[in-house]
Amino acid sequence: MDTLLNSTAGDLTQLKYAVDTFYFLVCGALVMWMAAGFAMLEAGLVRAKNTTEILTKNIALYAIACTLYLLCGYAIMYSSEAGGVVPSLGGLIGDEHSLETVLAGGEDTPYYSARSDFFFQVVFVATAMSIVSGAVAERMKLWAFLTFAIVMTGFIYPVEGYWTWGGGFLSVAGFSDFAGSGIVHLAGASAALAGVLVLGARKGKYGKHGEINAIPGANLPLATLGTFILWLGWFGFNGGSELKLSDVGEANAVAQVFVNTNAAAAGGVIAALITARLWFRKADLTMALNGALAGLVAITADPLSPSAEASTLIGAVGGVLVVLAIVSLDKLRIDDPVGAISVHGVAGIWGLLAVPLSNADATLGAQLLGIISISGWVFVSSLLVWLLLKATMGVRVSEEEEYEGVDLAECGMEAYPEFTGGKK
Repeated sequence: MDTLLNSTAGDLTQLKYAVDTFYFLVCGALVMWMAAGFAMLEAGLVRAKNTTEILTKNIALYAIACTLYLLCGYAIMYSSEAGGVVPSLGGLIGDEHSLETVLAGGEDTPYYSARSDFFFQVVFVATAMSIVSGAVAERMKLWAFLTFAIVMTGFIYPVEGYWTWGGGFLSVAGFSDFAGSGIVHLAGASAALAGVLVLGARKGKYGKHGEINAIPGANLPLATLGTFILWLGWFGFNGGSELKLSDVGEANAVAQVFVNTNAAAAGGVIAALITARLWFRKADLTMALNGALAGLVAITADPLSPSAEASTLIGAVGGVLVVLAIVSLDKLRIDDPVGAISVHGVAGIWGLLAVPLSNADATLGAQLLGIISISGWVFVSSLLVWLLLKATMGVRVSEEEEYEGVDLAECGMEAYPEFTGGKK
């Protein structure tokens, strides 16, 4: 009888392990699909003459992120001493869990595959790097950008990731960031801001007397498609961060995360659209798209604790803030073609500050410590890398190349040759 019970318990343990591993992998695949969303969003919001280059950046940065995180980033983020500031250096991703380890029982028994954990984490670092891509669009040298991607994904991101999800000092201090409003989104925005400051604005964006000239994107249907793809992928981003599905409590938690994620995005769209209508007297589609993303970024810090109604309000505040931030950055002559710094930085900060409103375990002090630590580390380290790249290989294309479009200068081909003067 005992043997039968042990066998049944073992089979149940293996089934739960398989279910949670499969759920983790599917969520990781949804987050990977966000790479397509970023590519389509950015391709739609830049001018036609820069489309091929922005698409090249997006697929190349994904490949670089996957490779560098495999070689060293994952080990830096998850194999360092608990409570520390300086991570251990290491490489590769370690061994898989054995059947004996899974069946052993106990508090530290793994309940999903180690490889599924790596896959889920690697698509997150690619998301952080994708944020940088749009902010520096239309005037940065392709190879300077890709060189920065190596440092960002292999070292800068893993260090602040270790401070939080890897058990470092921010984790010990009580900093709470469920799925990465700060760890992923604020980090990406901080790196983007440093790059934009070094790079400067696009030619013609700002006039000599303070004028702000709109530079419309080439394909708003593509940008809208990209936003919907990101919205879909975010269910994996936040839902997968629950880490488990195979019991009633966890299944209910995952469902709550999905509902809250969707509610926040919807709140962001509505609030941004109304704000734009009141301010500009027009229903601005680009603001509505960024409102959806701002709502998603804001709820990512804690998509489990709030009610669906509260999540809608959190997303709505993000939607209002992103409109204000985009206009404010323009007034400061900080040129961000896709609004990435506003969406991922400003809304990311708001999301982190909103956590204590519904999560009694979070404190405002710990959240502020996390915001300052993550943004400070990523901004300063990124700024140093950007300045080094500027002094060595240069970061900006020539004025003539910018005028002609970086598609021809960097890639030698156009995305829409029949519409931009190329040969048929």
